[in-house]
Amino acid sequence: MTTTSLGDTEQPQQPKAPPKSARRRAREFALQGLYQWRVGGADEAAIEAHLPELEDFARADREFCLTMIRGVLAQNEKLTALVSAHIDRPFKELSPVEACILLMGACELTHNPETPYRVVINEAIELTKAFGGTDGHKYVNGVLDKVAAETRPVEVEARKKSRG
Repeated sequence: MTTTSLGDTEQPQQPKAPPKSARRRAREFALQGLYQWRVGGADEAAIEAHLPELEDFARADREFCLTMIRGVLAQNEKLTALVSAHIDRPFKELSPVEACILLMGACELTHNPETPYRVVINEAIELTKAFGGTDGHKYVNGVLDKVAAETRPVEVEARKKSRG
Protein backbone atom coordinates (compact mmCIF):
# COMPACT_ATOMS: atom_id res chain seq x y z
CA MET A 1 0.00 0.00 0.00
CA THR A 2 1.07 3.53 -0.57
CA THR A 3 0.39 6.52 1.62
CA THR A 4 -0.29 10.07 0.60
CA SER A 5 1.42 13.05 2.13
CA LEU A 6 -1.57 13.48 4.44
CA GLY A 7 -1.11 10.01 5.91
CA ASP A 8 -4.19 8.58 4.20
CA THR A 9 -3.90 5.00 3.06
CA GLU A 10 -4.75 4.11 -0.53
CA GLN A 11 -6.37 0.75 -1.05
CA PRO A 12 -4.99 -1.44 -3.84
CA GLN A 13 -7.40 -1.90 -6.71
CA GLN A 14 -8.89 -5.37 -6.98
CA PRO A 15 -8.79 -6.79 -10.50
CA LYS A 16 -12.21 -6.60 -12.07
CA ALA A 17 -13.78 -9.98 -12.80
CA PRO A 18 -14.52 -10.64 -16.45
CA PRO A 19 -18.20 -10.36 -17.37
CA LYS A 20 -20.18 -13.55 -17.00
CA SER A 21 -21.18 -15.33 -20.17
CA ALA A 22 -24.83 -16.06 -20.87
CA ARG A 23 -24.08 -19.76 -20.30
CA ARG A 24 -22.44 -19.11 -16.91
CA ARG A 25 -25.49 -17.10 -15.88
CA ALA A 26 -27.75 -19.89 -17.14
CA ARG A 27 -25.92 -22.41 -14.98
CA GLU A 28 -26.29 -20.11 -11.95
CA PHE A 29 -30.03 -19.75 -12.51
CA ALA A 30 -30.41 -23.48 -13.15
CA LEU A 31 -28.65 -24.10 -9.84
CA GLN A 32 -31.07 -21.73 -8.09
CA GLY A 33 -34.04 -23.49 -9.65
CA LEU A 34 -32.74 -26.95 -8.77
CA TYR A 35 -32.01 -25.79 -5.23
CA GLN A 36 -35.68 -24.72 -4.95
CA TRP A 37 -36.65 -28.20 -6.11
CA ARG A 38 -34.26 -30.07 -3.80
CA VAL A 39 -34.81 -28.01 -0.65
CA GLY A 40 -38.28 -26.58 -1.09
CA GLY A 41 -39.96 -29.22 -3.22
CA ALA A 42 -40.75 -26.81 -6.07
CA ASP A 43 -41.80 -28.51 -9.28
CA GLU A 44 -40.71 -27.68 -12.82
CA ALA A 45 -43.64 -25.33 -13.47
CA ALA A 46 -43.04 -23.35 -10.28
CA ILE A 47 -39.33 -23.07 -10.99
CA GLU A 48 -39.88 -21.91 -14.57
CA ALA A 49 -42.49 -19.38 -13.45
CA HIS A 50 -40.12 -17.92 -10.86
CA LEU A 51 -36.95 -17.64 -12.99
CA PRO A 52 -37.97 -14.62 -15.11
CA GLU A 53 -38.58 -12.65 -11.90
CA LEU A 54 -34.92 -12.99 -10.88
CA GLU A 55 -32.56 -10.09 -11.45
CA ASP A 56 -30.42 -10.46 -14.60
CA PHE A 57 -32.27 -13.58 -15.83
CA ALA A 58 -32.75 -11.80 -19.17
CA ARG A 59 -28.96 -11.84 -19.60
CA ALA A 60 -28.79 -15.63 -19.22
CA ASP A 61 -29.09 -18.24 -21.95
CA ARG A 62 -32.72 -19.01 -21.17
CA GLU A 63 -32.97 -22.15 -23.31
CA PHE A 64 -29.80 -23.66 -21.86
CA CYS A 65 -31.01 -22.92 -18.33
CA LEU A 66 -34.36 -24.59 -18.95
CA THR A 67 -32.68 -27.54 -20.68
CA MET A 68 -30.47 -28.08 -17.64
CA ILE A 69 -33.38 -27.89 -15.19
CA ARG A 70 -35.63 -30.12 -17.27
CA GLY A 71 -32.83 -32.61 -17.90
CA VAL A 72 -31.96 -32.96 -14.22
CA LEU A 73 -35.60 -33.26 -13.16
CA ALA A 74 -36.47 -35.75 -15.91
CA GLN A 75 -33.42 -37.94 -15.28
CA ASN A 76 -32.94 -37.42 -11.56
CA GLU A 77 -32.76 -41.13 -10.71
CA LYS A 78 -30.32 -41.98 -13.51
CA LEU A 79 -28.08 -38.99 -12.75
CA THR A 80 -28.17 -39.67 -9.00
CA ALA A 81 -27.08 -43.26 -9.65
CA LEU A 82 -24.29 -42.08 -11.95
CA VAL A 83 -22.96 -39.63 -9.35
CA SER A 84 -23.53 -42.01 -6.42
CA ALA A 85 -21.13 -44.55 -7.93
CA HIS A 86 -18.32 -42.02 -7.37
CA ILE A 87 -19.03 -40.52 -3.94
CA ASP A 88 -18.00 -41.52 -0.45
CA ARG A 89 -21.38 -41.20 1.25
CA PRO A 90 -25.07 -41.57 0.47
CA PHE A 91 -26.23 -38.99 -2.07
CA LYS A 92 -28.88 -37.65 0.30
CA GLU A 93 -26.11 -36.63 2.73
CA LEU A 94 -24.49 -34.23 0.25
CA SER A 95 -25.14 -30.53 0.76
CA PRO A 96 -28.07 -29.42 -1.42
CA VAL A 97 -25.82 -27.06 -3.40
CA GLU A 98 -23.19 -29.69 -4.13
CA ALA A 99 -25.85 -32.28 -4.95
CA CYS A 100 -27.49 -29.96 -7.47
CA ILE A 101 -24.16 -29.01 -9.04
CA LEU A 102 -23.16 -32.67 -9.36
CA LEU A 103 -26.50 -33.50 -10.99
CA MET A 104 -26.10 -30.59 -13.40
CA GLY A 105 -22.54 -31.61 -14.23
CA ALA A 106 -23.55 -35.23 -14.79
CA CYS A 107 -26.44 -34.11 -16.98
CA GLU A 108 -24.23 -31.86 -19.08
CA LEU A 109 -21.51 -34.51 -19.40
CA THR A 110 -24.12 -37.02 -20.54
CA HIS A 111 -26.20 -34.87 -22.88
CA ASN A 112 -23.99 -32.04 -24.15
CA PRO A 113 -21.05 -33.70 -25.91
CA GLU A 114 -20.36 -30.46 -27.79
CA THR A 115 -19.20 -28.89 -24.52
CA PRO A 116 -15.71 -30.15 -23.64
CA TYR A 117 -15.72 -32.14 -20.42
CA ARG A 118 -13.08 -29.82 -18.87
CA VAL A 119 -15.42 -26.86 -19.46
CA VAL A 120 -18.29 -28.70 -17.74
CA ILE A 121 -16.08 -29.51 -14.76
CA ASN A 122 -14.59 -26.01 -14.56
CA GLU A 123 -18.05 -24.44 -14.63
CA ALA A 124 -19.17 -26.77 -11.83
CA ILE A 125 -16.09 -25.82 -9.82
CA GLU A 126 -16.82 -22.10 -10.26
CA LEU A 127 -20.46 -22.60 -9.22
CA THR A 128 -19.34 -24.48 -6.13
CA LYS A 129 -16.80 -21.81 -5.21
CA ALA A 130 -19.52 -19.16 -5.51
CA PHE A 131 -22.39 -20.98 -3.81
CA GLY A 132 -21.04 -24.05 -2.00
CA GLY A 133 -19.03 -24.80 1.09
CA THR A 134 -15.40 -23.84 1.63
CA ASP A 135 -13.73 -26.85 0.02
CA GLY A 136 -16.76 -28.18 -1.83
CA HIS A 137 -15.20 -27.33 -5.18
CA LYS A 138 -12.45 -29.90 -4.58
CA TYR A 139 -15.04 -32.60 -3.93
CA VAL A 140 -17.10 -31.62 -6.98
CA ASN A 141 -13.97 -31.64 -9.13
CA GLY A 142 -12.96 -35.13 -7.98
CA VAL A 143 -16.42 -36.61 -8.46
CA LEU A 144 -17.00 -35.05 -11.88
CA ASP A 145 -13.55 -36.18 -13.05
CA LYS A 146 -14.69 -39.75 -12.34
CA VAL A 147 -18.10 -39.18 -13.97
CA ALA A 148 -16.36 -37.76 -17.06
CA ALA A 149 -14.06 -40.79 -17.26
CA GLU A 150 -17.16 -42.99 -17.26
CA THR A 151 -19.36 -40.94 -19.61
CA ARG A 152 -16.67 -39.63 -21.99
CA PRO A 153 -13.82 -42.12 -21.88
CA VAL A 154 -12.47 -41.32 -25.35
CA GLU A 155 -12.33 -37.57 -24.68
CA VAL A 156 -10.75 -38.02 -21.25
CA GLU A 157 -8.15 -40.47 -22.56
CA ALA A 158 -7.29 -38.19 -25.49
CA ARG A 159 -6.66 -35.31 -23.08
CA LYS A 160 -4.44 -37.49 -20.90
CA LYS A 161 -2.37 -38.53 -23.92
CA SER A 162 -2.04 -34.95 -25.17
CA ARG A 163 -0.73 -33.82 -21.79
CA GLY A 164 2.01 -36.46 -21.83
